[in-house]
Amino acid sequence: MDPNDIPAHPEPSSVPKGVSPEPNLAGAPAPLDAAVLERVRQRDPEALGLLYERYFDRVYGLVHRLLGDRTMAEDAVSEVFLKVHRAADRLDPQRDPGAWLMTIATNVCRDLWRSGAYRMGRRASDVQDEAGVGGRLSSNTPGPEGELLGAERERLVQEALAELPEQLRIAVVLHDWEGLSHQEVADRTGIEHAAARKRYSRAITALGRLLKERLR
Repeated sequence: MDPNDIPAHPEPSSVPKGVSPEPNLAGAPAPLDAAVLERVRQRDPEALGLLYERYFDRVYGLVHRLLGDRTMAEDAVSEVFLKVHRAADRLDPQRDPGAWLMTIATNVCRDLWRSGAYRMGRRASDVQDEAGVGGRLSSNTPGPEGELLGAERERLVQEALAELPEQLRIAVVLHDWEGLSHQEVADRTGIEHAAARKRYSRAITALGRLLKERLR
């Protein structure tokens, strides 16, 4: 594995030096302090363990949403943190590593999509979170019936996401689930802002077509 595949810790957008940006994702973990991150940079096992515990849920949620498969998501998370360990010296201890981790996670998913081992299935996947597109489309009916309807809608949304092309799926997941702005999505995926907005619009249109019949 080429360590040059790991992105450098990205610069924050419009944030004064020394001030951590507010997390985009509701419920995102509070950043580890600079002393702990410096130990992560030096590959201290205890500090790496703290990083893993703090960001596991967020990384897992992203890759599971992108891959649509629980087992693949678990394997992908392991690969993400292996890459983090190997590239720990690139970490900037003065900034929240969340964006860096999410970029690595997205790239790991891309590598999986392009590998012979990955074949996106059309079967339903159990999805535990209710964030992003799926969460917004979930039923508002209270009680067990509402929970059942919400779970079924979430399953259908996940199936529809699995049918989107790679670029469109990333556009929806990063913007609606990860909570990134179109500019942040553009920065993370290496495209222009206008292209990111257009890609998202195409993704939502495609999702709408796929879900039109399924969510009746």
